[in-house]
Amino acid sequence: MNSLTSVLRQQQSAALPRLFTQRLPSTIVRPSAAIRHYATVRKEHTTSSRAINFILGTGIIVGGVVGIAYAFDSRASIHKYVTMPLMHRALDPESAHLLAIKALKMGLSPWDTQEDDPSLQVKLWNKTFSNPVGMAAGFDKHAEAIDGLFDLGFGYVEVGSVTPVPQPGNPKPRMFRLPEDKCVINRYGFNSDGHKAVEFRLRQRIKRFLYKHTREDKEGTIEKLNQGDSSTESLVDQLSTNRSLRDDRLLAVNLGKNKASTPESVDDYVVGVERLGPYADVLVVNVSSPNTPGLRSLQRKGMLEDLLRQVINARDQLKLSYKPPLLVKIAPDLSDEELEDVSEAALATKVDGIIISNTTISRPKSLINKENANEVGGLSGPVVKPLALRALRQVYKHTEGKIPLVGCGGISNGEDALEYARAGASMVQLYSSMAYEGPGIARAVKDGIVKGLNGRNWADIVGEDARKAK
Repeated sequence: MNSLTSVLRQQQSAALPRLFTQRLPSTIVRPSAAIRHYATVRKEHTTSSRAINFILGTGIIVGGVVGIAYAFDSRASIHKYVTMPLMHRALDPESAHLLAIKALKMGLSPWDTQEDDPSLQVKLWNKTFSNPVGMAAGFDKHAEAIDGLFDLGFGYVEVGSVTPVPQPGNPKPRMFRLPEDKCVINRYGFNSDGHKAVEFRLRQRIKRFLYKHTREDKEGTIEKLNQGDSSTESLVDQLSTNRSLRDDRLLAVNLGKNKASTPESVDDYVVGVERLGPYADVLVVNVSSPNTPGLRSLQRKGMLEDLLRQVINARDQLKLSYKPPLLVKIAPDLSDEELEDVSEAALATKVDGIIISNTTISRPKSLINKENANEVGGLSGPVVKPLALRALRQVYKHTEGKIPLVGCGGISNGEDALEYARAGASMVQLYSSMAYEGPGIARAVKDGIVKGLNGRNWADIVGEDARKAK
């Protein structure tokens, strides 16, 4: 029986296929040529995809960086041809103004990335600043965007007008565009946060600067800041630079008076000098706004001379090693006789300078936009330039170049600025042109000046027209 079983098992084993009894080859069989080709192509495709993705990614990053750099360059044409038209379409003038202030305040505005040409250098009031192009008062009324404006390339920034007590100004709407004329009419009415709020901002700005730049605590600055030392003098006397906190720029504070104050009172200006003078490289007395009742009457000879004597005395009483020069800002609508009176008052009081001019209450026939031209308020823009230049030439003639003059009104390019310089302006200011040309206006004007100087210096041409007339 056992032998039969053994025989049957041998027969079954012989009948089964030898699937599991064969030895494996010593080497793995090579894939076919088709498979090898597919693998090679796939590998090359993967490598190419990675290269393409790397190039695209790098391009996007570089493009983003370049795009940001372009957008933050004040010379970029996108600001003039895209940003400004969009703002004009989407926002009313005052809303656009507030948005610009906010962007400058937050550091979201463009920068002037170029160094100023040496030919633009200005020396006034024992100070040297890099260029003669300033931002006029009225733009940064509450001293919120000082550093942003300096970053745009202005050599001089004037904040205000600032009144002693906060006041809302006139009802809205109170600012109007005349786009065909590139002009603006405003009747803001000295809307102001008041001395206290502006002083706080200026003080905090200086504190931040001292905290950041003081090293080794040589004079106990850090300790004073930490203890909350409230002495104005203890702060500003430690500055080794201008109140602008920039070695080659000047900060001015424009002083106004409250609407509720009596027209003949000068107390608002005296208080302004005492409270805000310590924070300014320059102080400006504004007696020429058309939007405060009775204010322009202070330009009359007797009243102006009395005003200037009182504010100069207040300035001289400041307990500071540096006492800011004091300027007065006048209107372009004064007659030749009134301009002579202003000149005599300035010479008699030895005021440090005159800004010519503020906005005009006149409406030149050359205005194209007749609808908004009928709005009440001060008109600014190119049409003011002939009026301001006439006044500037008269004052320069009467003062014989003894008092520094600041030209303001309708300056949109370098040639405009040069025209003011030849008429007697030691420096110039603008405002309305930035509302149309955008944040690159300061650089554009400076470049235009350098081109027009043709190798000469700005200082060489100041008052050139008067010298030629002799």
